Amino acid sequence: MRVVVAPDHVHHDVVTGVWCGATEASDELPARAEIIATACAAAGAEMVEAHDHGLDPLLRVHDERFLTTLQSAYERWVADGHLESPGIPYVTPYFFPPVAGQHGGRRARGAATIRAEIGFYAMDTMTCIGEGTWTGARAAANAAATAADLVADGAGVAYAVCRPPGHHAGPSFFGGSCYLNNAAVAAAQLRAAGFERVAVVDIDAHHGNGTQAIFWNDPAVFYGSVHVDPAAGWFPHTVGHADEIDDTFTNRNLPVDAGAGDGEWLESCAMLLAHVAQFEPDAMIVSLGVDAAADDANSPLQVTDAGFGAVGRMLAHLDRGTVFVHEGGYVLRSLAAHTLAVLEGFES
Repeated sequence: MRVVVAPDHVHHDVVTGVWCGATEASDELPARAEIIATACAAAGAEMVEAHDHGLDPLLRVHDERFLTTLQSAYERWVADGHLESPGIPYVTPYFFPPVAGQHGGRRARGAATIRAEIGFYAMDTMTCIGEGTWTGARAAANAAATAADLVADGAGVAYAVCRPPGHHAGPSFFGGSCYLNNAAVAAAQLRAAGFERVAVVDIDAHHGNGTQAIFWNDPAVFYGSVHVDPAAGWFPHTVGHADEIDDTFTNRNLPVDAGAGDGEWLESCAMLLAHVAQFEPDAMIVSLGVDAAADDANSPLQVTDAGFGAVGRMLAHLDRGTVFVHEGGYVLRSLAAHTLAVLEGFES
């Protein structure tokens, strides 16, 4: 399997966020990608370095003004004096005008300060923006686009080691540790290469609300997700329910109960892949999150490496050109093992 790495991901190194008003340490760190890449190389994978695709792949799935704001956010934060007052090293939203609609704020008019402007796009206060966030997020998107190029050129499968992750980032919003939607970039890259129908299969422990938003009512792209039930109190909380079906019937959510292990999780994965088979895609993107693992506190799911291996084999049975794009998974000591279980299962 070809594995795409993007060294510039290290520039995104935001070590804290704000959760329920409290500053907390981040677990979305550069070590995640380094650990995975090292394990893939040791397993004999062919390592490929991502190349810069410019802004075109991003503009296919994101709003231009949103991209401009992300790119300039940290520079504006510094210019506004916020490294000194209040002394916060990262762009952190505090004002959320969309909550009040046009009477809270109009995006078209913008805001004079980035502390207010960023609230038009931020989904939470956990996903802060540092000096190198734009560079790191661009690197992750380039990894996804490069992996898609490999599959478009005839490789049966390619895996993009993407971090920061992406599936919570929508057309003009970011959050959940995600800034740019890497899976959507890969899907759009395949579409631009001539693949008429593409499926995005999301096995991360959390629903990819950003990917769902990007491809909602798009008859050419199927999005399906197996994830912990948001009704049980898990991110993204109000999105990801089974009744969210678009007009084109190309969106399927299969939430599983908190505490579900291999049995229930794999049963739901099999149901999702049956929907994918009915869609008859020309290629497939897999949002590969492994935070459904039993040892990962970011979800209540209890999936084992045997379960991850089994889903890899199930994905392979669809017999489509496949781009794996990494999403979640935050326990450094076991992250590589969980990830390789899926990839090795796919190739077994």
